[in-house]
Amino acid sequence: MVTFLQEIFVNLKASPTFAAVLAQVLSVILALLLAYAANYLAKRLINQYLTAFAKKTKNQWDDLLLEKRVITRLSHIVPMVVITLSAPLIFPEDSVILGVVETLASVYLIVVVLAVIDAVLNVAVVAYSRISQTRKIPVKGFVQAIKLVVFCVGLIFIVSSIIGKSPAVLVTGLGAMTAVLLLVFRDPIMGLVAGIQLSVNNMVSTGDWIEMPQKGADGDVIDVSLTTVKVQNWDKTITSIPTYALISESFKNWRGMKEIGGRRIKRRLHIDMNSVKFLSEQEIEGFKRFSPIKDYLEAKLEDIRQHHESLGADLKGPRANLRSLTNVGTFRAYCVAWLKSKPEIHPDLTFLIRQLQPTGEGLPIEIYLFTKTTVWAEYEAIQADIFDHLIAVMPEFGLKVFQSPTGQDFQRL
Repeated sequence: MVTFLQEIFVNLKASPTFAAVLAQVLSVILALLLAYAANYLAKRLINQYLTAFAKKTKNQWDDLLLEKRVITRLSHIVPMVVITLSAPLIFPEDSVILGVVETLASVYLIVVVLAVIDAVLNVAVVAYSRISQTRKIPVKGFVQAIKLVVFCVGLIFIVSSIIGKSPAVLVTGLGAMTAVLLLVFRDPIMGLVAGIQLSVNNMVSTGDWIEMPQKGADGDVIDVSLTTVKVQNWDKTITSIPTYALISESFKNWRGMKEIGGRRIKRRLHIDMNSVKFLSEQEIEGFKRFSPIKDYLEAKLEDIRQHHESLGADLKGPRANLRSLTNVGTFRAYCVAWLKSKPEIHPDLTFLIRQLQPTGEGLPIEIYLFTKTTVWAEYEAIQADIFDHLIAVMPEFGLKVFQSPTGQDFQRL
């Protein structure tokens, strides 16, 4: 093409030297215009035809390819191909400029390939996150690790293209820089190892509620990446935790609570032991008015009567020689019956009303059960309603809640 233009200029009475320079310059301009036109046509084809085609199909993959600009980035190869094919026609075979152009074309091709791979990996992350069965498994860290490896390999090829050496030579020379690379990429390497362990053991996923007081984290995981895990706390602040810290340090994951569909209530009522006593017959008859324990009292009294008859016990003797109902035992029975009747309590999970060892703060009665909801506000409302009622009903059984003396108590003294 240069020779053809040069002959035209010579025929137009231009000097051979000027004609050669002018022909080469014009050839370069024409090649750049042709590359620009090819790039324009490629993008126009994508915008007009491929976009319209992707919108008509029901498949989501083509939409993602366009959304993440995979095809657009791939179209940048077209002008590079034009320049690569036209360069030998413009410059002599042994020209330094031809070598520079070919080197730049190789570097450009590697950059385009890296950009396409990056976009494809982004498509994979989005597509993976839309799969309901697997979206809980954090894959972003793996993808970032793959990108890091791909970019490092691409950098090796770019450097090898510039210096004209084989990539194997550069890889061999990297052995001496291993210590430096480990120091520079310390966090990504540790994050990669931690990310693999987190994913394989399914320890943390996006959407999990985790609690890590030493890092100031208490909330939902919103992002799991190669080097950090972001947690949105309940006060809407965001805490960033190094990924490897979740392996080297302890944390609490509340995922199991959400998966099982119940949240635990574990709280104690401390009873003043001075208020514990045996129940009289009149008090027992009065408690039969409480519908939750009416059947319990009748069954218990029948069991005690049969026990006394079998032993021939003197019912007028000391209470210590007889089986008798106590107000605290009857209160525990009331707690069991009343709580089991509540629809908010989970019937299939652990349900326990137990008496713990007495302490200087009284006799602890522990309520241990699960609600059907895991929503924080609903859980707190149910828990408050339960203990509001139990504290208020305790005086009906002749029981008093233990609490430390206050200023008013000393004033009465």
